[in-house]
Amino acid sequence: MLPMMLVALTASLLAGCSGSGKNNISMSGAFALYPLGVQWANEYMRLHPEVHIDVSAGGAGKGMTDVLSDMVDFAMMSREVYEDEFAKDARIYPVAQDAVVCDVNSSNPLAMELVKRGITRDLCKLIWSSPEGLTWGSLLGTDDPTPVHVYTRSDACGAAETWANFFDMRQEDLQGTAVFGDPGIAAAVQKDPNAIGFNNIAYAYSAETRLPNEGLAIVPIDVDESGTVEDHENFYDNLDRLMDSIAAGCYPQPPSRTLYLVVKQAPRTAADTDFLRFILTEGQQLNVKSGYIPLSQKMTASIVEELTR
Repeated sequence: MLPMMLVALTASLLAGCSGSGKNNISMSGAFALYPLGVQWANEYMRLHPEVHIDVSAGGAGKGMTDVLSDMVDFAMMSREVYEDEFAKDARIYPVAQDAVVCDVNSSNPLAMELVKRGITRDLCKLIWSSPEGLTWGSLLGTDDPTPVHVYTRSDACGAAETWANFFDMRQEDLQGTAVFGDPGIAAAVQKDPNAIGFNNIAYAYSAETRLPNEGLAIVPIDVDESGTVEDHENFYDNLDRLMDSIAAGCYPQPPSRTLYLVVKQAPRTAADTDFLRFILTEGQQLNVKSGYIPLSQKMTASIVEELTR
């Protein structure tokens, strides 16, 4: 089973939201940051039982809309903030790093052949720009007529924008069967033997076993476009190796990226400020456990210093 399934996403976010009390904190937004946001919230509430934190996922676009309309205290963002959002007083705080990966159904031997060969920017562009009539033979250079079922996201989200940016496209350009949310697209690939999709690593891998979730196989990126996955490109077998490789810059950016919390103008209460300070200090220890890359100590120290001014 995938972690953090959609049933959890309806947690009581908008019932009270920000402003309902000085010890209430609310966050909404990116599926990419949701599992880690829940871990931060749970640990902070354990340390501060007088504080209640609501966390909800609905996509980065929803989070930004919510925070700019004063519906929540923090937006969880998995994409860069746009100029018009900065103009509306959006202010960003880096909190973690992660990446988007390509995944296929592990029961399909044709898909597993693609896993051995890896995927290039050009091949990604072909898959997500012209999926109609696409076959596994066309991806593998054979005459196999088995169709490829291409999945993308239906919600405005950082994962799709980041994945599209990898091969010089935008989310709105991506073609394929559109599915809502990270859990949704992972479940679709798990159920469909001929599927190919993309997911944030928190939904592609299990935080407990550190292996790809059952039914999923991760397609390596053939960075040097040699037609095969060489040793220096082969670090997808477990979550820890992938995270180390992302931190070392071995995985392209995009689809690796920085994740942010966004506020409108500034943290609005002392509780908001203290929670953000916690995320940037003790909370960074939860990043690795949850499948995210911590920020450098130099970066977090700089942000914490800014918060204390």
